[in-house]
Amino acid sequence: MANIHFPFLSLLLIQCFIIGFSTTATDQSALLQFKAQIVDPRNALGNEWTSTWMSVCNWTGVSCGHHHRRITALNLSNMGIKGTIGPQLGNLSFLVSLNLSGNNFHGELPRELASLRRLKLVDLSDNALSGEIPAWFGNLTALQQLYLGGNRFQGEIPWEIGKLAALEKFGVQNMSLVGQLPSSIFNISSLKEIRVYNNSISGYIPSDMCDHLHHLQVFEISINKFFGHIPSNIGECKNLRSLSLSLNQLNGFIPSSIGNLTNLKVLYLDGNSLHGEIPWEMGNLRKMEIFVAKGMSLSGRIPPPIFNISSLKQINLHDNFLSGKLPQMGFVPNLEEIYLMNNNLSGNIPSSISNASRLRVLSLNGNSFSGLIPHSLANLNLLQVLCFSSNHLTMESQSPTFLSSLSNCKKLRVLDIASNPLNALLPASIFNLSASLETLRAHDCNFKGTIPMEIDGLSNIIRLDLSQNELSGSIPTTIGRLQKVQGLFLSGNMLNGSIPYDVCRLEKLSTLSLSGNMLQGSLPTCWAL
Repeated sequence: MANIHFPFLSLLLIQCFIIGFSTTATDQSALLQFKAQIVDPRNALGNEWTSTWMSVCNWTGVSCGHHHRRITALNLSNMGIKGTIGPQLGNLSFLVSLNLSGNNFHGELPRELASLRRLKLVDLSDNALSGEIPAWFGNLTALQQLYLGGNRFQGEIPWEIGKLAALEKFGVQNMSLVGQLPSSIFNISSLKEIRVYNNSISGYIPSDMCDHLHHLQVFEISINKFFGHIPSNIGECKNLRSLSLSLNQLNGFIPSSIGNLTNLKVLYLDGNSLHGEIPWEMGNLRKMEIFVAKGMSLSGRIPPPIFNISSLKQINLHDNFLSGKLPQMGFVPNLEEIYLMNNNLSGNIPSSISNASRLRVLSLNGNSFSGLIPHSLANLNLLQVLCFSSNHLTMESQSPTFLSSLSNCKKLRVLDIASNPLNALLPASIFNLSASLETLRAHDCNFKGTIPMEIDGLSNIIRLDLSQNELSGSIPTTIGRLQKVQGLFLSGNMLNGSIPYDVCRLEKLSTLSLSGNMLQGSLPTCWAL
């Protein structure tokens, strides 16, 4: 009896081989036709894409299933490929993942891709595709990740996207999309990421969005036209790691429930019409790394607990109406950037600022800070930008001044102390600062005395502004050693004598301001017409 079954079994194996070969040949034919419509200037696909004898599963960017040997993934990302996406890709019926991102594909998406019902990932971002986002994406019911950002798509996001019940990641950023974000998207409970920033999408943020999006980790809608309030129950989206709402038309308050987002790392609220106080509950965000709420109408004090968040790297609250004292710095070992300029902050700059040992940028200009500038700034040896112009700060009239202590800040590139009543002799130590210093703004500081010969210590200075002070004496000849200076401002002082010929050595100088002094004598011969 066993011998009777062998011919049948052999026939079955032969049929399976023929079927398997034909389906593999279908995949190969689809790719060869696809290649015929593209240009591969870097030969990133290799020679195998012209071969008919090598298994398609060994071609660059191709992955196949272990058993049926059909193409399951096509990853041609960042290969510099140009051309259109041919309809032949619709024949890759076992395709699960399609990644064509970071190329130069143009034209519209072929309707034939709608037949790829097994697709779980589609990444077409950063190409030059045009037309509208096709509604047939809603038929790809297995889709989990859909990225159509960085193309030239226009029109509205089709409501059919809301039918993708398995969708986890949705990105359509950096395009020209209009209309509203389909409300059905906010009912997809599997969603983890929504990235639609930099479009012209409008509408309200649904007040009940967190009722369904329990797994949402990323919600980035910046640079659009959303209006209305931030949902008061935003804190119920407890898995949020990144919340970016900046540059929209939102109004109202920052809801206190935001303090319940204990997994939040990134928070951008700037460029809206938000007002009121910063909720003290934000001190509960122990994982927060970036907090940006600049350019609005926020008022009241900065909650002190914020400056005790050990993960905090950047806080940017400039151009608001914040008042009160700058809170003491707690344990902030990762804090790198503080932007608080153009507010109504007052009081002393706390010496505890040195607790932020990794600080690179400290910008406090345009406030009402008073008292002595703390010497503890010298402990910030990673400091690159230090700005506190237009305050009421003072400086020791005798050495050592805080300027002397700044010589420890070897990476300092920008120092802006302008428009403060420093009322002191211009110390020679100011010119012994970091060799990396490129900008020194010290105008309108009531500096007295002469410009020291040590001015040549600023060997990399590009902009030097000592105008509107009470400096006297002559312009030192060593000024000619500032070989990189482009802007030199000494106007509005009491300088006398002649303009030294050494200024002729300043080959990169484009702006020189000397008006409002008592200079005399002839101009340097290099300026003669």
